[in-house]
Amino acid sequence: MPAELQAAEGHFPVMLPEVLSCLNVRDGGRYLDGTFGAGGYSTALLKAADCTVDAIDRDPDAIARGRDISRQAGGRLHLHHGTFGNMAELARDHAPYDGIVLDLGVSSFQLDQGERGFSFRHDGPLDMRMSAKGRSAADLVNEESEETLADILYHYGEERRSRRIARAIVAARAQTPFTTTAQLAELVRRTLPRERPGFDPATRTFQALRIAVNDELGELERALETAPKLLAPGGTFVVVSFHSLEDRLVKQAMKRLAGRQQGASRYVPQLASRSEQPEWSLLQTRPFLPSEEELRLNGRSRSARLRALRRIPVHSATLPLSASAASGSAAPGEVS
Repeated sequence: MPAELQAAEGHFPVMLPEVLSCLNVRDGGRYLDGTFGAGGYSTALLKAADCTVDAIDRDPDAIARGRDISRQAGGRLHLHHGTFGNMAELARDHAPYDGIVLDLGVSSFQLDQGERGFSFRHDGPLDMRMSAKGRSAADLVNEESEETLADILYHYGEERRSRRIARAIVAARAQTPFTTTAQLAELVRRTLPRERPGFDPATRTFQALRIAVNDELGELERALETAPKLLAPGGTFVVVSFHSLEDRLVKQAMKRLAGRQQGASRYVPQLASRSEQPEWSLLQTRPFLPSEEELRLNGRSRSARLRALRRIPVHSATLPLSASAASGSAAPGEVS
């Protein structure tokens, strides 16, 4: 098994060779890993060159695991506890960056630990909170109206039979509140027929609730607005996504910034005119896909799509000024 495809403890950093190639890692460079997780990307960056890495994660368990990697890196890895949508405040003092990477998939540690409540394959509390704060999936399932639940399942899970599932949830919770992942998964399986061998009917429901609980699309939209501005001239912004909702947002944002798509967006700056020279360019118009070898070694990578945007060297970096930075206060949440 190629070492570059696998990190410690069986964790596979998805499309790692492609990520490193797009970032063009070099000695003396500074990089931002916005989704630290198991540390696969950060560790690979540190091994690829004598560079410095800032890493962000909202999961306190991930930050705790990262401290060992930080010590081994001899001060080249700096950990920040928070969300990548808040990267302007968390890591602003270290910008501009020669590369920024986001892996939008759920961490293998989160999926494989039943007590985190992310997986329909492992019974555990119906939680799904990446940061262990705020409303849980159980709160949504037990408290939201049938209409709201149906909207969550339809918009975030692209579940065509969302109303049928929402109706079944409301009827079931009137008898017994939902507290475990097994309860919810079994209800969805009883409610929906199996579409095809190997596909669990609960897949889209669990995806939708996880996205809603963690405001994942909101975090991505904020990152798509901020990250390109944090790049140094020639720096690259890489995003690995795993479902069509995420990939669509990434594709549209990057195309606008590269001057390939006009249209209003409250998240992405609009070019002043078609003749204006854009500050960014796409590495390629179509997404990068996992290699056949990676698909064979890591089935979780099958839906991955990688898109990359580079800041054109003739432009200088423009950093978003946060309220905390303007007042001279330190970036919150840094752990190092």
